[in-house]
Amino acid sequence: MCGIVGVFNTNGEPVPAPLIRTMASSLSHRGPDGEGFWVDSFVGFGHRRLSIIDLSTHGHQPMRTVDGRYTITYNGEVYNYANLRAELEAKGHSFASQTDTEVVLKAFAEWGPDCVRRFNGMFAFGIWDSQEQQLFIARDRYGIKPLYFWQYGSQFAFASEVKAMLHLPAFKTKLSVNALNQYLSFQNVFTDDCLFEGVKLLPAGCTVTLNLGGVSTLKQNQYWDYRYEEDHSIGEQEAVDEVQRLFSQAVNRQLVSDVEVGSYLSGGIDSGAITCVSAQTYPNLKTFTCGFDLSSASGLELNFDERSRAEYLSNLYKTEHYEVVLKAGDLERVISDLVWSLEDLRVGQSYPNYYVSRLASKFVKVVMSGAGGDELFAGYPWRYYRAVVNDDVDHYLDKYYKYWQRLIPDRFKPDFYNPDIYPEILANPTKDHFKTVMSGFGTSGSKISSPEEYVNRSLYFESKTFLHGLLVLEDKLSMSHSVETRIPFLDNDLVDFAMKVPTHFKLQNLKEVIRLNENEPGNKTRQYFQKTRDGKLLLRKAMEKYVPLEYAQAVKQGFSGPDGSWFKGESIDYVRDLLCIRNAGIYDYLQFDFVQSLLEEHFSGKQNRRLLIWSLLCLEHWLKRFS
Repeated sequence: MCGIVGVFNTNGEPVPAPLIRTMASSLSHRGPDGEGFWVDSFVGFGHRRLSIIDLSTHGHQPMRTVDGRYTITYNGEVYNYANLRAELEAKGHSFASQTDTEVVLKAFAEWGPDCVRRFNGMFAFGIWDSQEQQLFIARDRYGIKPLYFWQYGSQFAFASEVKAMLHLPAFKTKLSVNALNQYLSFQNVFTDDCLFEGVKLLPAGCTVTLNLGGVSTLKQNQYWDYRYEEDHSIGEQEAVDEVQRLFSQAVNRQLVSDVEVGSYLSGGIDSGAITCVSAQTYPNLKTFTCGFDLSSASGLELNFDERSRAEYLSNLYKTEHYEVVLKAGDLERVISDLVWSLEDLRVGQSYPNYYVSRLASKFVKVVMSGAGGDELFAGYPWRYYRAVVNDDVDHYLDKYYKYWQRLIPDRFKPDFYNPDIYPEILANPTKDHFKTVMSGFGTSGSKISSPEEYVNRSLYFESKTFLHGLLVLEDKLSMSHSVETRIPFLDNDLVDFAMKVPTHFKLQNLKEVIRLNENEPGNKTRQYFQKTRDGKLLLRKAMEKYVPLEYAQAVKQGFSGPDGSWFKGESIDYVRDLLCIRNAGIYDYLQFDFVQSLLEEHFSGKQNRRLLIWSLLCLEHWLKRFS
């Protein structure tokens, strides 16, 4: 796992070698084990290496083919590289290393841009073709590895993180109002924008080609997308058996490494099952858990600490277990550095991810994560069931859009944003961005015959947005501590099968669940589950092979701290000091009095606005660190 950078002057102007070195050096946390640079007149690549496979100098990058035609700078792990290597050797290719980097390079030489369709893994890379005078950049199917790009005049630059681009002489940091509006609506960004104006995040499953002669030659291509299309010929027991087989295969594929591998262990079924399979390969597997001091928590947050469950599983699988316990002050201590690491603000409270990856970094370079299981196997029934009875697709879109305005709904925006930027807010409606994501599933306005079809649309949407945001977050925060995170649930074979599984194997009693009153108080997650034992039913049955029954059937618990209590208790002064002063940076964009009214609703206990408070704190620190 590595950090990569590249600069291509399409007008033929030389790229300064010191610029490439400086850009790459800003990503040293992603690759502390080595560095490499290559410049050929108007194109240059930089690389920082975190050695995982083939620790020798044969894995040095940027890497070139013997004939000098192709040069690559690569970040990722392609888990089926051994099979691809054998196929390439049969076609006459020879190899000087044991790395997957060289396999990716030779695969491009053999199959061109279509090579990405053959890769099972996580990756972001750039390849220069000196014969065609063409740059090619690519990102994996799911967006596990990030890749940003920026164009200005005839200059094109790409990098694993935006901070590398801060060193480009023409780069000026400016907040993107369009991205800001998305972030403060969805707590996520649904387009390819990010908070840095002009910087694009290459969408998951996409490539870009660019030729000498001008940025107008840029062509973006989508080579893969999620397709939730049910195969009703699959029986339930057949599905259980196949998920077990594919899951075990996926975990074992991703254990390939020349350094030690560990696993996160939260106490839930996803990380528990991964730990179970991994421990069979690593008898003294190291596992890592983040817990919380709940002495000042209240209400539902009293259930947020999963240490005892993780410790039980650790004892069951005989792992070498480590824990970090967080208190209110730990959020305050880390948030500035966290925002610097994340830079592209996404999704919710992520400081526990920062701390647990820092803990893991003291022992291993590679750690397994349970992300992805919820999105593939329908782990959030309380979301889907809000929108399964509709007149048509447009009615569904209206209801689901309303639900996903996690922070600031449209009706608040005239009072929330400053008048000088509100016209730009109006010119880029977040509902349009929402619909654009959904359009990848199919056209609007058509009749749908069953609740299951609406659920599949929801699964598609959440895979494209919520899961993608989690993956960006996980990469940035783990790599800030030089740790590579692997996601076994996002194995190609497992994903392809999960998308074919009939929805009624994942969720049951849809007609009963939708009768729940959404306005009644209480924990909707627990209500839905207790009424139907619902959410991830197929995966729960499959995982009974790996975790105790009471764990497989337990109510889902998110990975979050008791911030709602802390923001109106131990951390209230911290929140007030940052967000309740008129000269705070956020009030260059937001209306002070209206924001204060929202904050007071939380402080007084009238509303739980912990997600908004977290996002505003992150935004304020972003403005301090980057603007």
